[in-house]
Amino acid sequence: MKEFRKNTKGRGSAGNTLNRFDKTHTVAEPYEGEEFAEERPLLRTEFLRDSSRSIVSENSSPDIPFRYSVNAYRGCEHGCAYCYARPTHEYLGHSAGLDFESKIYVKEEAPRLLREKLMSRSWQGELITFSGNTDCYQPIERQMKLTRQCLEVMVQFKNAFSMITKNALITRDIDLISQNAKLGAALCLISITTLDDELCSALEPRTSRPAARLRAIRQLTEAGIPVGVNVAPCIPGLTDHEMPAILKAAAEAGATMANFTPIRLPLAVTPLFTAWLEQHRPLRKEKVLENIRNIRDGKLNNAEFGSRMRGTGAIAENMRQMFRITTKKLGLNERKFSLDTGHFCRPGDQLSFF
Repeated sequence: MKEFRKNTKGRGSAGNTLNRFDKTHTVAEPYEGEEFAEERPLLRTEFLRDSSRSIVSENSSPDIPFRYSVNAYRGCEHGCAYCYARPTHEYLGHSAGLDFESKIYVKEEAPRLLREKLMSRSWQGELITFSGNTDCYQPIERQMKLTRQCLEVMVQFKNAFSMITKNALITRDIDLISQNAKLGAALCLISITTLDDELCSALEPRTSRPAARLRAIRQLTEAGIPVGVNVAPCIPGLTDHEMPAILKAAAEAGATMANFTPIRLPLAVTPLFTAWLEQHRPLRKEKVLENIRNIRDGKLNNAEFGSRMRGTGAIAENMRQMFRITTKKLGLNERKFSLDTGHFCRPGDQLSFF
């Protein structure tokens, strides 16, 4: 760690890791009166303007089930200790640690840029996923409403979309999501890592609590919106035993689809998650790390396509078997679901018929 803060209430990281692109590194002076470190002011979140000139990102990874995505924010205040997106903040000159969850870049022009993309004659109405990197419903969305404004654009163009979130704030936008859902052009995925409130509070400090996410699944379902649950990440030795209970609770709330992803710890996420275990689950630390090595070919991370989202070995296979058996028992994933991209139209296109 470059800097360690003892007063990190509400944060998933205890400090900042070194940025792998920096040639020089700074070390903070010890806090005066370290014995009174709990009195140190809490770290405040900064919101910075992002001047991106495009908003739709194209993905070519064979492990990711979507090609196009929209992220209105860089960095994520949810502060999940295991978040695979943390290293992306290093490209901005920051750390993957506390910086990632406290220096949030806001793409204020996202709705305009999205409209311009969809108006382009090269755009054919392909599926767009909201999130995929950072959560589109992280806390600042309540005030900025950039995701909601982007949804307004998607509804106007009848462009198919899916959404992935850990935040029950998604229910605020049921009025918009349901319009595309009636066309078979909307899908919501709620990620649930644990049903344990205390563990969730430490592991995913600024996300909605499990009960709120389950209520969100129910509300979305009751509005006629197809909903799936992501048991993600599944952490062997810490949360993997909860998979059946999570799937059961989600199915009872109305979810009809499910998926799971084993934890992966790219680059700076490895020392950050290891430090989290040391702080919050010291007695389980070695067991969890050993289990992760068992699903990652003896390492704490394996970035190879084809295995990074699945894992290998006996423990990974046991998780897959547990998932298959439980989803079959609950009737999840019974029907193949695909989003309809055929309704896409640009405002004014109908004039071409006259």
